[in-house]
Amino acid sequence: MIEQESVRQSRAIYYASGIVSICGIIFEVLFGALGSYILGDGVKQYTLTISLFLTGMGIGAYFSEKMTRHLIASFIWIEYSIGIIGGFSAMLLFGVTAYLPPGTGSLFLYSVILIVGSLTGVELPILIRKANEIGVSLQKSAAKVLFSDYAGGLVGGLLFLFLLRPYFGLVKTAFLVALINVTVALWIVFRFKHELKRFKLHVSFGLLFLAILILGALFGEQAAFHFEQQLYKDPVIFSEQTSYQKIILTKQQGDTRLYLDGQLQFSSSDEHRYHEILVHPPMAAAARHDRVLVLGGGDGLAVRELLKYEDLGNVDLVDLDPKMTETARTNHLLTELNEGSLDNPKVNVVNEDAFRFLEGANGFYDVIIIDLPDPNNESLNKLYTLEFYSLARNHLHPDGAMMVQATSPVFAPQVYWTIDKTIQATELQTENLHADIPSFGGWGFVLASRSEIQTENLEIIEDTEYLTTELLPALMAFGKDEDAIIEDNNGESIALEPNTLIRPNLIGIYEKSWTSY
Repeated sequence: MIEQESVRQSRAIYYASGIVSICGIIFEVLFGALGSYILGDGVKQYTLTISLFLTGMGIGAYFSEKMTRHLIASFIWIEYSIGIIGGFSAMLLFGVTAYLPPGTGSLFLYSVILIVGSLTGVELPILIRKANEIGVSLQKSAAKVLFSDYAGGLVGGLLFLFLLRPYFGLVKTAFLVALINVTVALWIVFRFKHELKRFKLHVSFGLLFLAILILGALFGEQAAFHFEQQLYKDPVIFSEQTSYQKIILTKQQGDTRLYLDGQLQFSSSDEHRYHEILVHPPMAAAARHDRVLVLGGGDGLAVRELLKYEDLGNVDLVDLDPKMTETARTNHLLTELNEGSLDNPKVNVVNEDAFRFLEGANGFYDVIIIDLPDPNNESLNKLYTLEFYSLARNHLHPDGAMMVQATSPVFAPQVYWTIDKTIQATELQTENLHADIPSFGGWGFVLASRSEIQTENLEIIEDTEYLTTELLPALMAFGKDEDAIIEDNNGESIALEPNTLIRPNLIGIYEKSWTSY
């Protein structure tokens, strides 16, 4: 009978180790996602998250050596602590970022990562020691607990990627996972109740924490939404976390704004300036308009400008996120702006990575418009590389033209001219344009073609609100503080290098350039 009870207890320990390991890996990737969304630079945030979490686990494992008594009670309170701290982490991060000084959000997040990592690091040594105490050999108990841990890690990662993040979002996911931690602790309370001196106290606190976390799961998103409102200038009227990004629409006094992962994409008050420059110069430079490719531009605004041309053939619009193009087709604020462009029979929407699309595309395009978010992380950086622009060149008709949005030559001149340098490295000829977009500031574009662009022959013939043929020469004139000669603090010229997959120098330049803005 005693032997059967030992077997049941050891199984409970193995099950608990597997479940809390699932929770641990979910919290780890959740913290990385939170850092990427709120603080930016996904590679940096995931790297710091993994480093801090593993460091915390090491610290926890070290201090677990001192825990030789009351192992079950210790495990229970560790799970309670992980549940409360991890559960409220996402919601509170939004609040800290919204109301406290800049930099406080990163300090808060990194502290939470280290604390939860440390608590997680205590779990397995305690369970292994308890299994050994029950009577399982140390070698066998360690092997089984570690197997449960590693297998649980895989399950946790897959659950977060394919279920929790896309269907529940970051805030609710944190509370749901925390509920599992506390539920496991309560299960262990009842499974080992004969070993606990204060059984009722453990149960009472467990039930209290469950109730708090359930309330958090039910109402935490509303609180986080209120906090998130403070991060934006105008009231948030649409918010959706997709598998790829956070889509936010705000509106104030008739001005609609789109944000992707916190980065402004357009303001309805001046988006016409941006999209007219993005579309009409390459259309004027191209010999024909039979086949046009738009990479990015899931809001449909660039396509709206293209559809002004009567001789327009077919348009392939490639945007990674199906939720973005669906929103552009169904949200009335966007359909009013893009005039239902994505439902036009000339337009073919493809939800695919732009790099992969170009690798598999056939034939030539007369016009290629590259309207992608700024290169502030590794996944976006690859779309600003020599390899990517070479693929685009390979699909550009010999007498066609390409336009690339290239960030700001005012705020980030080294970024802008590095993009220009990278495009030139594909042996395309380039011309540079920039304009004042009030919601963005001074913004730059790179016009490219296989042959030298005859700028004096460019003519804007379609109906526009801002751009005219007479204005084009002015857009090609750059001030001394935004031209291609970049100097360091000592007044020495900086040699610009093309951005490549092997040497992704643009990310560091971008991050450094925008530090003061």
